[in-house]
Formats: sequence, structure tokens, C-alpha cells
Amino acid sequence: MKTVSKDGLNLRVFTVGKSRFLAYPECGARLMSWHHTNNKEETCELITWPASAPLDRKTIGKVRGGNPVLFPFSARTFCEKELGFWKASDGVRRPMQVHGYARNGDFELVSISEEGFSARFLPGSDCQAAYPYAYRFTVHYRFFESGLEVEFELENQDEVPIPWSAGHHFYFAMPAVKRRDFRYQIDAASAFKHGTDGALIEQNAPSTVGRFDEADLSDRIHTGLKDATVCFGPFCDGQDLNIRIEQPNPPHPWTAVVTWTESETSPFYCVEPWMGPPNSPEHGKGLHLVAPREIDRFRVSISLK
Repeated sequence: MKTVSKDGLNLRVFTVGKSRFLAYPECGARLMSWHHTNNKEETCELITWPASAPLDRKTIGKVRGGNPVLFPFSARTFCEKELGFWKASDGVRRPMQVHGYARNGDFELVSISEEGFSARFLPGSDCQAAYPYAYRFTVHYRFFESGLEVEFELENQDEVPIPWSAGHHFYFAMPAVKRRDFRYQIDAASAFKHGTDGALIEQNAPSTVGRFDEADLSDRIHTGLKDATVCFGPFCDGQDLNIRIEQPNPPHPWTAVVTWTESETSPFYCVEPWMGPPNSPEHGKGLHLVAPREIDRFRVSISLK
């Protein structure tokens, strides 16, 4: 592992075999990119970071690239159909940013090595007002020659149960003109869209296999996963990427995999494993509670095969 300075920021480069990972642990525990060198000595970009993105501490968390950490809740939350709020078990209505507060938040390094790092969230005043619990939220990354593993760990240091439904927002390199060549396999029983009032709108039963040029694939929420592994590609040397939700198998019925891209011309497609669908505090689906003095975890792995 080495540290490189760019635009005044100290970024970390992890080289493990034929893979190179770029990360900024102190801001959002952010994995920025993953490159892999294939058997032809060609470098393939798997997780993408836009070369033109400004490396500014105040805005880096909102760049469309890498893997933003979604905590404490994924996507949009509503309180009585009003966006940007949520109501906890105490009945108090509080604000909540889209995707929470960690993706652009401060983290402190707990440990770092040649193969990964652990970073702990330092909630600011806005997060403390929105999510007023005593806790430790830690992100653990482990890097391998052909993949990575990332684990969220939420330790409840409070006297009441803590709700959460976190997620990942991986930006995979996928040029728009090649989307028809990329296929996916997601074995899910149900699919939803997220309504403008926070409701989950059920869609037709999803296909297990398909292509990324499907018009209705973006913003689809896959639930009822029958298998813990999602497969899509091809990437380097025609290989696929596997995203595996490590516990349990099969996953919790409301564990979600979300497929999303920004536009028809975007050079990426996101495949996002979440603990539950959007707005989980209101409808309760995919909402997890951590008992006082207990620890809950959400772990996923990505491998090139």
C-alpha cells in the first residue's frame, strides 16, 4: 500500500497481484476505483472513477464513481409522504438526507495494511440530529487479486434498539454503447420501483437473465433473492463479476439488489446490494434493528470469474 497526494488529498493505492485499488478512507470510507490486468497484460477498469472529477474534500463524496457508502438508510426516506424525513420508534419526525450521511462524511482510520483498511464513521452535527443514537459504524475493506470484500459493522452503544438499512452503490465501468453486450443473472422473486410518495410499486415478475440495454432495468429494485450471488459481465477476458451477499444464504427476503444508471449515455451501470429497499423506516421492509450492546453486520464480496 502506498499513499499518493493529488490535489492536496492523500489517497491510498493497494496493489494485490494483478489488481489495483484506489481509496480515500478518510472521506466516506470511499473505494474510488478497481483496475485489473488480464493475461494479455491489458488493464481493465472494473469499478470506475471519472478522470474529470474534482478532487475536493467537500464534493468528492457526491462524485458518480467508486462505491459510496449508504448509511444509515439507502436512497430516499419519507415521513407521511414527505421526502427527506423519517420517523423513529419514539414517534419523532427527523430529517434524513438521500443515502444518509456517510458517503460524504468524515472517517478515521482504525487500521490499514497492504491488503485493506478499516475506517470508523465520525458523524457530524447534521447526522447526529437526524440519527441520534450512540453507536460505532465501521467499514472494513479487504482486497484480493481478483476481487474484494467489504463489511459494514454497526455496534449499538445505546440503551434502545437502533434501526438501519444500509447499502452499497458500486459504479461498474460499462460504456453505454456496449450495454447490449453485457448480460446479468439476478434470481429474484419480485421487482419494484420507488414511488414519488415513498411507496414500493410492484412491477412484473423480473427475468432471471437479461441485458443491460433493457429500458426498464434502471432503478429496478430486485427482492426475494433466491440465491446470494448476482452475476454479470463480460469484463476482462470475457469473465463475469459475481456479487455475493455473504450472510445468510438465501438472503433475507427483503434484501435488495438495485440496478441503476444515470442516463442512456453514462459510462457506468450500478449494481447495488442493499440491506432493504428504499424508505425502509416507513414501510418496515428490510429494516433491521440492532439490540443494545449488540453488533450487526452486512458483508458482500465481489469476484472476477
